[in-house]
Amino acid sequence: MSVIYILLTVSVIVGVAFFIVFLVAVKSGQYDDGYTPSVRMLFEDELVKPQTEQSKKTKTD
Repeated sequence: MSVIYILLTVSVIVGVAFFIVFLVAVKSGQYDDGYTPSVRMLFEDELVKPQTEQSKKTKTD
């Protein structure tokens, strides 16, 4: 039974250590994407304009 307490303690310590390392990596900008914004203008996606109320109405006169 004491092995379970040891394993539980070690797993909590490892989990907290990984969480701290993750927070340090986020604060240092490790996950910032510096490549995509520079090539975004090269993508040929068309913008979809939302329809307004007047463009939805049809002229029936």
